Amino acid sequence: MTQKRSGDAAINVLIVDDEEAARYGVRRALASLGYEIAEAGSVAEARTQFEQRAPDLLLLDVNLPGQSGLEFLRELHGAEGAPKDAPLVILITAHGSERMAVEAIKAGAYDYLSKPFEVEDLRLVVKNAVETIRLRRENQSLRERIELEGAQRGSLIGNSESMRRVRSLIEKVSETDATVLVRGESGTGKELVARELHERSTARRRGAFIAVNCAALPSELIESELFGHEKGAFTGATARRQGKFEQADGGTLFLDEIGDMSANVQAKLLRALEERRIERLGGGAESIPVDVRIVSATHRPLEQEIEKGNFRADLFYRLRVVTVDIAPLRERREDIPALAESFIRLAAERYKMPVRAIAPAAMRRLVEYEWPGNVRELRNAVERAMVLAEGDELTARDLPEEIDASRETFDAAPPRPASGESGGSSSGDDLPVPFTADFRADRREFERRYITRCLEETGGNVTRAAAILGMHRQSLQHKLRELGLARRYVTLDGDAAAPAPDKSDN
Repeated sequence: MTQKRSGDAAINVLIVDDEEAARYGVRRALASLGYEIAEAGSVAEARTQFEQRAPDLLLLDVNLPGQSGLEFLRELHGAEGAPKDAPLVILITAHGSERMAVEAIKAGAYDYLSKPFEVEDLRLVVKNAVETIRLRRENQSLRERIELEGAQRGSLIGNSESMRRVRSLIEKVSETDATVLVRGESGTGKELVARELHERSTARRRGAFIAVNCAALPSELIESELFGHEKGAFTGATARRQGKFEQADGGTLFLDEIGDMSANVQAKLLRALEERRIERLGGGAESIPVDVRIVSATHRPLEQEIEKGNFRADLFYRLRVVTVDIAPLRERREDIPALAESFIRLAAERYKMPVRAIAPAAMRRLVEYEWPGNVRELRNAVERAMVLAEGDELTARDLPEEIDASRETFDAAPPRPASGESGGSSSGDDLPVPFTADFRADRREFERRYITRCLEETGGNVTRAAAILGMHRQSLQHKLRELGLARRYVTLDGDAAAPAPDKSDN
């Protein structure tokens, strides 16, 4: 199998002619053009050259011993199942008849030359063919880059039920101007959903996609960032500046972490949504019409923020005309292999290295890990493995240590907490677990007792127990839910709580 070449890679030329003097003349005429040139005296020798190298251009004589050049041309370009990257062919004939030229073109030849030909004619035809080859390479490279960018933007990769629901919602909503609220944990790809909505909108995709991270901007700056300001509006405002609303006019404005927006800015945002007009800071009563589609995102439960008085209910209902919920990666594990492979290709392109396969054991580790950082963490883990790997495939040893640690959590007795940490007493659930023929059931019971013991040692403190176990707190919370222990140890806030009596144990 031949490797794909970039547009500026050397051009491989194969001269196929049974006359050695003719081959020598063509080689000499092309020598100064910088091509890599090989020779063959027959179709059989040409096949051998094909196995050793991938010619881009074939200078093929018609009259050859055994199989004619025209037959070989038809085999390369006319037969069903012919290679997609078949070389361009310039057919060379001693006859120069129009009949032969027509047959050659019909059979797939790029061009033809009649013997005897001038050296400059040969060079001109070859240069034109090489330009076509380079254009093809550039087009192929562009297609691959578009695919990789699609993977980087998420391409909403995955065939899990939750991802199919997300894609279905996007399909229905993209051509409307309805505001969309995207909810999900950090790293799940909320901005990717917003970009997909923008790209699928026939009207909006011609405009700009502008993203604003509301959590990353100080409260005193976010208003200027969104609505812009006039010169002298505040200290340091030395010139008029357009805000994100104006920059996104005709397109999409993505407001990430909308739950972190201050009450004052929330009120102005609600007014902008309802009136479709904005006012720059320091602009007096002048208002500016804007045509913007709003997509917002949050990892916070905004309903609870409303109850606490931190978020406006009227703005919430205005933002969530349509709600898109993105499941965390641990709840759609069947999507992990496809995501990992797309990130491998992306890293290979970014770091100019060959695409590596991933060993089955390494893939199992990826699928079994809890991924508290979701898709973003998976991409970073795969990228790290690609950079550090030494072999032709990614192995479990190339993955970050915490991914290995997540599988080894239960291999040893829980370490004793430091003096003063103990806040509970033993439950009486002794280790080891009685042996049965069901490995999965035995392991689940062992994990249940193991984690229960560790939590009792820390007085039910989930955060400290996770540290002792070498797990992320979110991973331990997920494991508690999986084992049916969440009600005993996790409060509504997801923090620590002292264990409550569990009637199921009695």
